[in-house]
Amino acid sequence: MTATLTAPADSGRIRAEIPEVSNRVSLRQTMRHSMTMAYRGLLKIKHNPEQLFDVTIQPILFTALFAFIFGGAMFGSVDNYLPLFIPGILVQTVVLTSIVTGTQLREDMDKGVFDRFKSLPIARISALSGALIADMVRYLIATTLTVIMGLILGYRPGGGFAGVLAACLMVIVCSFAISWIWALVGVTGKSASAVQGISMIIMFPLTFVSGAFAPVESMPGWLQGINKLNPVYYMVKAAQELMNANHYGPNLAWSLLGSLAVILIVAPITVRAYMRRA
Repeated sequence: MTATLTAPADSGRIRAEIPEVSNRVSLRQTMRHSMTMAYRGLLKIKHNPEQLFDVTIQPILFTALFAFIFGGAMFGSVDNYLPLFIPGILVQTVVLTSIVTGTQLREDMDKGVFDRFKSLPIARISALSGALIADMVRYLIATTLTVIMGLILGYRPGGGFAGVLAACLMVIVCSFAISWIWALVGVTGKSASAVQGISMIIMFPLTFVSGAFAPVESMPGWLQGINKLNPVYYMVKAAQELMNANHYGPNLAWSLLGSLAVILIVAPITVRAYMRRA
């Protein structure tokens, strides 16, 4: 006995059309994916609030600690020290916060999180850009707490609200640009601890000699010369001029131009390195 197979009769049901799959992602979709990844970064902070210790505890602790230690010793009183110190500690806090960008990127890559993203129909670059956008919230928190702590200690900015706001925006923009450097270090680094170690070795000397804690004029001549090549020096000077006098001078222009140059040069290199590994 032989069984004969026949094709099933068309039952009249409408078959669902299979959507056409394309590897091309439009700019609009890339931006939407980036914002989704930024939201993911904020959810990580929500479920792991200890990630905010560096932008909440550090500004409060360091601002009070350095003000009371160095204020009386160098300027006779804490009040006399605050106009120099508060803009400086503002720059240092937010710039050091940008280091976390590279560390977290490296951790995500080591955990295979980015490998999962590769299997999703999203723009590959969105995981990188989303992380950088989410870190802007961290900069905003660090900036706000540092200024509030300065006001509590008795700092009264001569530049008024406009000067303080301009200084905060300048620091956030510059830190966003610097975060591209740490993103590159994170993408090309071998481990999260190595990325953090390299970043701290570079940033701590740059922030301490920048005039954030002591006048640059009191430093040796060779160190003052090195400061002319230190990007953090221009950020500190610009923040001091804005917060104390609402002055928009060459230091502000150099800070913003330097940030633009970093983004134009480092961002494409970072994206290229990331795309090779993602």
